[in-house]
Amino acid sequence: MAPDVIASLLKLPAADRVELAMALWESLGESDRGNAVGLTPERLADLERRSDEHRTDPATAIPWSEVRAKLSIKK
Repeated sequence: MAPDVIASLLKLPAADRVELAMALWESLGESDRGNAVGLTPERLADLERRSDEHRTDPATAIPWSEVRAKLSIKK
């Protein structure tokens, strides 16, 4: 992709960038998604399962700030 196009997209408001990122991600098939991030079929299935669980009960999510704090402690 041309650097000027990327630079223009990065100037979009955060909400628009998120919407674009999600649209691009969702445009990929399952095998493309796994290949894009180097996931094995098993790990991809696990992520899909966890994503489905989150959509069913979003209250079980742990905020990123808490996860990051726990990771910092383990260092």
